[in-house]
Amino acid sequence: MVSRVRVWLNRTYAENVFFMDQLRRNPSDRAVEIHATHGDPDSPVLAAADTAELEPENLSPAGYVEYALDQCARRGIDVFVPRLHQSAIVAHRAEFEAVGTALLAPPPEAVAVFHDKVIAYEAVQAIGVPVPPWWRVRSSDELVAAVEELEEAGHKACFKPASGAGGVGFRVITRSPFSMVHLSGFPSPYVPLDLVLEALRRAEEPVDWLVMPRLEQPEVSVDCLTGPDNRVRLAIGRTKNGRRRGFTLHEQWLEPARLIAEGFGLHYLSNIQFRMFGDRPVLMDVNTRPAGGLHQLSLCGVNAPWAAVQLALGEDPGEVIPPFLGQDYTVVSGPRPLRPVSLPHQRPEATEQQPLPAVPADSVEATAPQATVGALPL
Repeated sequence: MVSRVRVWLNRTYAENVFFMDQLRRNPSDRAVEIHATHGDPDSPVLAAADTAELEPENLSPAGYVEYALDQCARRGIDVFVPRLHQSAIVAHRAEFEAVGTALLAPPPEAVAVFHDKVIAYEAVQAIGVPVPPWWRVRSSDELVAAVEELEEAGHKACFKPASGAGGVGFRVITRSPFSMVHLSGFPSPYVPLDLVLEALRRAEEPVDWLVMPRLEQPEVSVDCLTGPDNRVRLAIGRTKNGRRRGFTLHEQWLEPARLIAEGFGLHYLSNIQFRMFGDRPVLMDVNTRPAGGLHQLSLCGVNAPWAAVQLALGEDPGEVIPPFLGQDYTVVSGPRPLRPVSLPHQRPEATEQQPLPAVPADSVEATAPQATVGALPL
């Protein structure tokens, strides 16, 4: 009898409840049990898992590695999909292998290149992948110089942290003074230059920003599955243009994504994002982890999470070609159950069950759903 596969996701995005669903509905009909840990007791991934624990807070990267090794040994984890402290974890791959756990993550050299967006842009440009013009900014004077040069060329300037993920800290510079326009409707990513400069001058520490032109749609995220042999098994583009989403296999997006995935050894699942600068695609960002929207490839008849787990276990799935491209769709929110506030549900056969710490009854509704997102056709 084929043994079950035990998979751990640590402090991952709420949307990865769909990643977990796909692992269980794998085409190999293999038994999969999922362990999840998180710092938020109301994360829906805890409710979606077979076993779950709250993670300890304030661990150093080294301390977190020790915690992760203990989890893998005690829980019998076959495949670990690390998000939090990925760079520290992959540096100890041999230690995880020694306790029987495969890391579904790239080698440390690849993670290091794409941790810093400036280093990443320089590296991919060197292998022939187009990137937008960019400036590294650490002071108000450097910001003004970068914005003026972009505006003289007819572009809107934007900035984001040189290290970061998920669009956190992204802002678009405007010359319009702060007014009631900024206080009407929903919050906007546009920020007046004078307020940014004032904040920079009053800051106690320098910033580390990447300033670049505001890139145009469509945005195309290419999900790649790459083997330890640096050969891409899967590459499918997910397009985004306003609310409308879709899929593409056009080589103008896939070719540069393959160059990056194979050239830098982005083993297992990665997500490589492009936008338009003028009339050509340029690199926007590279994620060395599975994208939150990876599950949307199921609309093309592809189960990417399971193919990645197979690869991590040494069971090469071969080239993964979508049997069709799904129709255009949009993303909407929907309810997912949460754990009770006192005792988490665990599968009866799960071993070493450890209940989540109790949460005061006035801090969360025991049966309240948390919204996650799913795809609907247009």
